[in-house]
Amino acid sequence: MKYAFMSFSTPALKLGETLAVAARYGYEGIEPRLDADHAHGIEVATSAEDREEICAIAADSPVELCCLATSLTYADPAKTTEMIEGSHARIDLAGDLGVPTLRVFGGKMGEGLEREAAIDLVADSLGQVADHAGEREVVLCMETHDDWCDPAHVAAVMERVSHPAVAVNWDIMHPVRSAGKSMDEAFEALNPWIRHLHIHDGTTGGKLTFAAIGTGGIDHRRALELLLPTGYDGYLSGEWIGWEPHDLHLPREVQVMRGYEEELGQA
Repeated sequence: MKYAFMSFSTPALKLGETLAVAARYGYEGIEPRLDADHAHGIEVATSAEDREEICAIAADSPVELCCLATSLTYADPAKTTEMIEGSHARIDLAGDLGVPTLRVFGGKMGEGLEREAAIDLVADSLGQVADHAGEREVVLCMETHDDWCDPAHVAAVMERVSHPAVAVNWDIMHPVRSAGKSMDEAFEALNPWIRHLHIHDGTTGGKLTFAAIGTGGIDHRRALELLLPTGYDGYLSGEWIGWEPHDLHLPREVQVMRGYEEELGQA
């Protein structure tokens, strides 16, 4: 398996520094978070000249820019035009940098919107930008998050869009913690479309508190056990927001995940 982490672990580090940290601890990729004032320098406003420099920095590293994590949401009709425009800009950013995936959200449903209407709205919005994404060799990965923690709702969107440039970011925590689904239920619903994963452990009730993988309520070993037979070749990306210093959790978490792989006979 290939592992990455989001820049929430290293928000004050420049791109080259974050790539060096990833290489030091055995990660194959990093996932820069856009629109969060992180120091990596990758944003929609980044100039063409700076985009070329970013490509050069990335090319000199064995670590990939595996995904750009956006704030795009599609389930509020009041924001549809803004989000469509923002999607095109971020697709071009990813395309210019050679980043294969964009993390997007369904987002909070617009006031008074019923579930079926929300599914149609998200599917239609993603459909409007899917051809552009395909042309730039970018896949939009909708996360199991916020009003879309139930994997059945995300699967319904995928079925209606039915486009190779639209897929799923399976955040393995949220269906379990917020939708009451088992790891197996979430995987079964999403498996045809899984292109990216977010991993992190923590409490399963009340306010979220992060925990070291294997000490919280999210069964990462089972997630690997389900993924391995499928030949999954995307990334498992750690999302740790405002947690420990990166030199504590980054080496530990990837070692635990690789330990699970060894137990499962796949390392």
